[in-house]
Amino acid sequence: MASRRPDSFDGLGYRGRDDPLYGASYPVRSAGASAELQHHHWVTTPPDIPGSRNLHPGERTPQYDEPLGEPGGSGWDAPQPGVPPAEQLNRFAGFGIGLVSLFTENVLVHPCVVFRRQCQVNYHARCYHLTPFSAVGVMYTITKAQGPKALWKGMGSTFIVHGVTLGAEGIISEFTPLPRLTAVVALPFYCASLIETVQSDIVRDDSSSGLLDCVREGLARLLGVGAPHSHRLLPLSSLLLPAALHAVLRYAIAASIQRATLWLHQRSRKRGPDPSNPLDAYFPELVAAWAGSLVADIMVFPLETMLHRLSLQGTRTIIDATDGIMATGNGSTPLVLPVNTQYDGISDCLQAIDRKEGPAGFYRGFGALVAQYTLHGALLAAAKTLLRLLLLDRKHS
Repeated sequence: MASRRPDSFDGLGYRGRDDPLYGASYPVRSAGASAELQHHHWVTTPPDIPGSRNLHPGERTPQYDEPLGEPGGSGWDAPQPGVPPAEQLNRFAGFGIGLVSLFTENVLVHPCVVFRRQCQVNYHARCYHLTPFSAVGVMYTITKAQGPKALWKGMGSTFIVHGVTLGAEGIISEFTPLPRLTAVVALPFYCASLIETVQSDIVRDDSSSGLLDCVREGLARLLGVGAPHSHRLLPLSSLLLPAALHAVLRYAIAASIQRATLWLHQRSRKRGPDPSNPLDAYFPELVAAWAGSLVADIMVFPLETMLHRLSLQGTRTIIDATDGIMATGNGSTPLVLPVNTQYDGISDCLQAIDRKEGPAGFYRGFGALVAQYTLHGALLAAAKTLLRLLLLDRKHS
């Protein structure tokens, strides 16, 4: 069995394989069978999906001319036998809540991820953006000068990296107890995605860029072929240790904080959770996952900064000026800067950052991380408030 991620969300309303109703089988007597010999054919029903109307034993397909949703009718809007309306509401609520959380975590906060990575690799910048106020101001400046897509670049490649990671995790977890080491498998694609997210749109060639560039560039770096890079490009073997260390530490911290948050939530309640209440069924897990990811990202932030600098070294990448300085002339184009680091490895990178930039240099772009989790938490709170109002209206109606 594949291990579960600590930040995974299982409350979308789907039936798991452990559910007694998942894949339920019903015997059907074959036509013409004698009383002495009864042959049974097993018909497997698919799991109920929120919004679907799977037929159960004893039901029939509604006809075209039948009115839908009338009391006692068999239309699509009629209550399903054995499935109370409260359970159907929980399914739809779980699906909506999970969709909002996934959309926020992977799409809506992507500009914060882009700007944070640009700050982490920009050792030229005078402003470290340790607070969200300075980070949001410069993000607005870059968007105003280059357009909204300036901070939405590389989003497709991040989904490819997620897909590679999940696929490798499912395979590795079947044979080894170390699913977190899938970060090593996805490392070349992660490096290619990092380049796409920090590369300035001013020097980007849209005609040659595509969705599968991340796959092509990742395979090229893995095999050592393709466009020549600088001699300062570090081999993937030099990045295996920081990548594996970052993945394992982040997983361990996030899992510990998530379990501790759920335990504290259960201890603080005077009574047990109500399974029929979507607020008790889904939001504690979502909040625990949010808290675990937040604490984990804060703890491994210095290691992430070093990993990004080592991964980008020698790739001839041009990034935006995160200080928000406008170029001379028409004053409409931000300055761009090359990334020309010369680290020998993780220890040399650690010493160089501490010596030249100080301890705060490890937290460049930390304000963008704060803005990212603030936005995510605000949307979760808004979804919880909206769901509470809907439940109150349902009780009063």
